[in-house]
Amino acid sequence: MARLWLLLLAVLLAAAGSDAAGIGFEFHHRFSDRVRQWAEARAVPGASWPQKGTAEYYAALAHHDRALRGRSLADASASELTFADGNATYLLRSLGFLHYAFVELGTPNVTFLVALDTGSDLFWVPCDCQQCASTHLGNLGAYVSCYELELQQGVELNVYSPSNSSTSQEVPCSNSLCDNPNACTGTNSSCPYNVRYLSANTSSSGFLVEDVLHLTTEGATPRIVEAPIVFGCGDRQSGAFLDGGAPNGLFGLGMEKVAVPSILSSKGLTSNSFSMCFGEDGVGRINFGDKGSSDQQETAFFVDSRPPSYRINITGIMVGNSSADMVFDAIVDSGTSFTSLADPMYTNIAENFNARIKETRYKSESNSTFEYCYELSPGQSTVSVPMINLTTLGGSVFPVNDPIIFLTGPAKQTIYCLALLKFSGVNIIGQNFLTGLRVVFDRERLVLGWKNFDCYTVDDSTAVSAPNSSPSFAAAPAPGSHTREVTKTDPDAAQVPARSAPSSYSPHSKAMSSLSPVLLMLSLALLW
Repeated sequence: MARLWLLLLAVLLAAAGSDAAGIGFEFHHRFSDRVRQWAEARAVPGASWPQKGTAEYYAALAHHDRALRGRSLADASASELTFADGNATYLLRSLGFLHYAFVELGTPNVTFLVALDTGSDLFWVPCDCQQCASTHLGNLGAYVSCYELELQQGVELNVYSPSNSSTSQEVPCSNSLCDNPNACTGTNSSCPYNVRYLSANTSSSGFLVEDVLHLTTEGATPRIVEAPIVFGCGDRQSGAFLDGGAPNGLFGLGMEKVAVPSILSSKGLTSNSFSMCFGEDGVGRINFGDKGSSDQQETAFFVDSRPPSYRINITGIMVGNSSADMVFDAIVDSGTSFTSLADPMYTNIAENFNARIKETRYKSESNSTFEYCYELSPGQSTVSVPMINLTTLGGSVFPVNDPIIFLTGPAKQTIYCLALLKFSGVNIIGQNFLTGLRVVFDRERLVLGWKNFDCYTVDDSTAVSAPNSSPSFAAAPAPGSHTREVTKTDPDAAQVPARSAPSSYSPHSKAMSSLSPVLLMLSLALLW
């Protein structure tokens, strides 16, 4: 919807200056009578205005101002970059419970709504499609949040075409970023990519291109930066990509040289670091070049793995006041909807969590997605759940601020579940365990940093030490038996409808191409 309003404003600006000898501009507030009259006369989809003087009117203004303040996140400076459309990211429950952002590619620029994935490397978008997802957001499921509804009504998904961009170039097989030379027909032919995914019949294929990614500097005087990057021109998708998972592209944020953060730092445009903030209201932020702050918690990346990933070592688990020493490693992955752990870690968390819950455990008649679910009593407005914390190598404590998800049962009752999956493969800290945190992926110092953050407040903390310094690991105070109050007006509360279970996406292994780890679609079974 934000893009719809920008278009509306542009039309008004053009109309204001068209009859003048010079160029004049007339500005109108989004909720002004002039804008309302213009939109109503043209039947703009989704256009509605709260009545002046009402609580809804001032709430809308306050929300708009809050969002604008959020653009300047955490130690913003001219050396930090973000997307030209802004640094906001959106948790879209109806598109796989992943965070999405608007990105602009090519000349003239074309906008895409892409899933942000720290678990894979290649950035690809639908391109000259032979088989791609629908370009209409139309049916996103029975429930969408307020900003998802705005996206439905105001956004048309685009398709990239190299022939329509004056700055587009094919990437030849001789390019160092071509990671699939065996499929090339010659040294100067375009470099193909073909990634198959562990989900049934799920894949993305096409060829690599180079074009400009439109970015903007963060700070008091922002300026546009056109960064040449390499990405996948995906002319054929299948499986999960045609059925709600990253329908308009996947933005790989991994550690390989083809990933956008790697390209930006190699060209000297940013430091070799970036941050993502995962707001509890479903709105987050992303900033390239952000190296974090001095008061963040940190732990080192475990880099003895191929392909390299944001893998950290965990040494202990605390649920409420129960603690256990458990040594294991896990990948921090924004492209996985829900956290998945192997035993004995899964069982330790689940059983200790279950022992501290007062509500009656929900019994489903069929196999459930989440093993530990509970039914709220009629009229119940809050639940109390034990805090979960992970102790990392070096002593820093990683807090899990939002371990549960609310669902609506077949009898319209409210159910909540421990949103943790049991998995026999690699351990993954997914997007739901990142909620309420600003997470810094410092690839230069090889550390992960984090702190509790609301994604809106400007962070005045001093910056971390110089890039070449060794990381310090300050241990957080040992937490007690804290509990978290969660109301039924929580962003997830009773929002996922019966018979419309979400999907979870988990990149964790490779197939066919080393450009990107594979996305595994974990089809979540219904709770009933």
